[in-house]
Amino acid sequence: MALMHVLVWSRNRRAWANLCFAITVLGVIGLVACEMITMRTESPAVFGRAIRWTHLVYGIGVAGSLGFVHFYFGTGRRWLLVLALGLRVLAVVMNFTTGLNLHIRTIQSLQQVNFLGEQVSILGEWSPNPWVALGQIAALAQLVYVVDASIRLWRTGAPESRKHAVVLGGTLSFFILAVSGQAGLVAAGVLRMPFLVSVPFLGMLMAMGYELSRDVLRAAQLGHELRESEQRMALATEAANLGLWIRDLVRNEVWATDQWRSLLGFAKAERIDFDHILQKLHPEDRERISQTLAEALGGDGSYETEYRVMLPEGQIRWIASRGRVEFNDAGQPVLIRGVSLDITERKLAELATQQHRNEVAHLSRVTTLGEISGSLAHELNQPLGAILANTEAAELHLQSPIPNLDEVRAILADIRKDDLRASEIIHGIRAFLRRRELEMQPLEVAQLAGETVKLISGDAAARKTSVGLDFPTSLPRVSGDRIHLQQVLLNLLVNGMDAMSTCPVADRRVTIQATRLDSRTVEITVRDAGVGIPPGDMRRIFDPFHTTKQGGLGLGLAISRSIVEAHGGSISVQNNAERGATARFTLQAWEEVTPG
Repeated sequence: MALMHVLVWSRNRRAWANLCFAITVLGVIGLVACEMITMRTESPAVFGRAIRWTHLVYGIGVAGSLGFVHFYFGTGRRWLLVLALGLRVLAVVMNFTTGLNLHIRTIQSLQQVNFLGEQVSILGEWSPNPWVALGQIAALAQLVYVVDASIRLWRTGAPESRKHAVVLGGTLSFFILAVSGQAGLVAAGVLRMPFLVSVPFLGMLMAMGYELSRDVLRAAQLGHELRESEQRMALATEAANLGLWIRDLVRNEVWATDQWRSLLGFAKAERIDFDHILQKLHPEDRERISQTLAEALGGDGSYETEYRVMLPEGQIRWIASRGRVEFNDAGQPVLIRGVSLDITERKLAELATQQHRNEVAHLSRVTTLGEISGSLAHELNQPLGAILANTEAAELHLQSPIPNLDEVRAILADIRKDDLRASEIIHGIRAFLRRRELEMQPLEVAQLAGETVKLISGDAAARKTSVGLDFPTSLPRVSGDRIHLQQVLLNLLVNGMDAMSTCPVADRRVTIQATRLDSRTVEITVRDAGVGIPPGDMRRIFDPFHTTKQGGLGLGLAISRSIVEAHGGSISVQNNAERGATARFTLQAWEEVTPG
């Protein structure tokens, strides 16, 4: 039994109760050997020496049993444990330094008595050692420690703990009393029998072994349940196409399931470390993944990310990964456990959706510019007409006998200014019409709105509508795509001007405002003083192809919502209390979405 529990402790160095049980077993073996010697010898000197060594192995058994209570219960007071062990050690020391042993100073003779059908030796004439009181005090301290630990365990309230307190604590307390009582009565001559301290200790071993055996049975049952759970988890992960992995940060090794290895293109028996994983990733994702893991190790320990894997055939696989870092008692990261999932089909669908969204948005921009093409042509005619007039004036000056060169230079400067103005208009239109993907960058909201107003200024003038801008100076930059957000503002501005087409000229005003909702969010509003939105159309205002304008496509607000949501924001429209409507949408602040 001792060897079995030593083996358990060697496999699990936290199983100190098993080691203490083994130590107690060794103490009982020594007690039995010493007691057999005292019963078989006829020499007082050998009897006295055997009792002396009995106190040593008894002390070993006591240390083992107290250690068992300390580690198995986990409720004992340390100072009581130290006191009980200290007194027992002191008793063993006095056992070897005073008299024949702790109980006996001298033995004059032994007696032979019949015990269980055998002739055995017991004390005849002898003188007691006064230091025996120290052993009795040590036994009392041992009993107090076990009783106190049992009471504290009972007070935890858990049914299993209370069972341990009654069965194990009660049994140990009873046999501690039995050991002291039997030894005291034999020494006092009341009981005419050998010292049999080992018998109560066997009762203690039975109680301790019973509890440990129950733990072994529970561990076996848990192991069976764990295997069942592992099999179910394996089926679940295979069905969900999930790959599990564990990264040992101390040894720089990665354990992974076959599914995970297949996802990243590793062979089943191939050794994996973090550098090997990085080599499998798309070059554009390696630095980002390394930074994400570094932030998890230095933060709360959890992370969630997506990355691309380069397959040997040149294909790209998208992987979603989530992990959690485990820390040791010193707060140092030691393990990362995680799960990975192939999301290639989802990402391809998202990319296809994004491409379709961009195509529809491009169509909307073309349509919108078609609607304001007259005002754009008028706006272009102004610089072009000025260029023509200045060119004719320059020709007239040059035809004179003495041309005024200063006047010609001034005319050429005007021509250059008008040319730049026309070029700026054309460049803005070309940029607005270009089909493109989202390119997130930091944007000044005031500058973004100002550029959009320039695009529509001609149409606003033709409709006799004024456009106002209201932006605080402390407004943070937002994260977004310039052209796509210009399209959102342009759609909202055109809707506002359309809503005011029947209003008096003095009331035709659209206002663009921006406010900071919190440290992460900026809200932009476009407010008009038009006829508002009919209540029956409010629910469907963002539905594709639903329009309240005659001849409208019904795509402007639907595309605007798609663009805003792609930027991580939200958009809404509501009627004003007095007249008109207000469209508002949110964008994320650049500082919050771009750490470092």
